[in-house]
Amino acid sequence: MLQVVYLIFLILGTVLPFSQFIPFLLDDGLDLNLFFEQLFTNRISSFFGMDVIVSVLVLLTFVIWEGSRLKMKYLWGHVLTSLLGVSCGLPLFLLMRQRKLKETAE
Repeated sequence: MLQVVYLIFLILGTVLPFSQFIPFLLDDGLDLNLFFEQLFTNRISSFFGMDVIVSVLVLLTFVIWEGSRLKMKYLWGHVLTSLLGVSCGLPLFLLMRQRKLKETAE
């Protein structure tokens, strides 16, 4: 059941953010200056931007630490996915971690 919940979060965490990012890419391309300008336009967007940046760092630490501890394969894939977005990377890693824990318990 927990794996299903993580899968649902993975789908939502991929579709919802990219529903906003893809139109930006189509309109402006990968203009990083514009991206960061818009990300830090005001205090509220800066709050969310900084929160996500710190969350990515925490997630990367967790993925590397916990993934190594459990001897999970393809940690580089989880690192790359986390860089796409925490809302995508975290549920994917938790799903794969849950599968690994279940496999180890059997």
